[in-house]
Amino acid sequence: MTGIRRFGRRRATVVGVGVVCLGALSVGYLATPAFAESAAAKSTREIPLVEGTPCTITARSCVDLEAKQAWLFENGRIVRGPVDMTSGGKGEETPTGHSLRVYRKEKLHLSQESRTPDGQPSKMPWSVFFENGGIAFHGGDLDRQSAGCIHLAAADAKAWFDYLNVGDQVQVVYGSEELAARRGEIDAEHDRNSDTDHRADVR
Repeated sequence: MTGIRRFGRRRATVVGVGVVCLGALSVGYLATPAFAESAAAKSTREIPLVEGTPCTITARSCVDLEAKQAWLFENGRIVRGPVDMTSGGKGEETPTGHSLRVYRKEKLHLSQESRTPDGQPSKMPWSVFFENGGIAFHGGDLDRQSAGCIHLAAADAKAWFDYLNVGDQVQVVYGSEELAARRGEIDAEHDRNSDTDHRADVR
């Protein structure tokens, strides 16, 4: 479903001083203890999933890094998606989490860390920041990987910007592993990031 109704594996959490969604700035973030991470994830897995997705009914946006798809939800229903997206490349993987939160929005963010060939700040249209290191949804090239952000097509990026509000929950997962973990086949946290909320800036 692609219209909005009612308008509405790898360890990697990056810390940056400025926003570099179009450039490469990534520093390892010291995660909370594994037992805390596992408890958060296991608690989330007691909540029903939105049908056809690997995310729960508490989320407002869902990202499946494995399927390279994203959705918007309202009250446990899909209101937009799945839509195509791209995420972080090798060494700059997009952080995963079950309880990430939108903490800032900028209609046209200018990255001071990444520059165009003529030296101008790189543009990040319709930026919705949801994780430490400035990880955001924003309009971007779907033919290349990012430095950690979620690239969306222009129309989808605007839809995400218009729909999501500060405080909304975002879930970023690997779909098949999430479903397997719910079946008790694996512990999806064995090689994933902390399920804690952080704040800061990247690309």
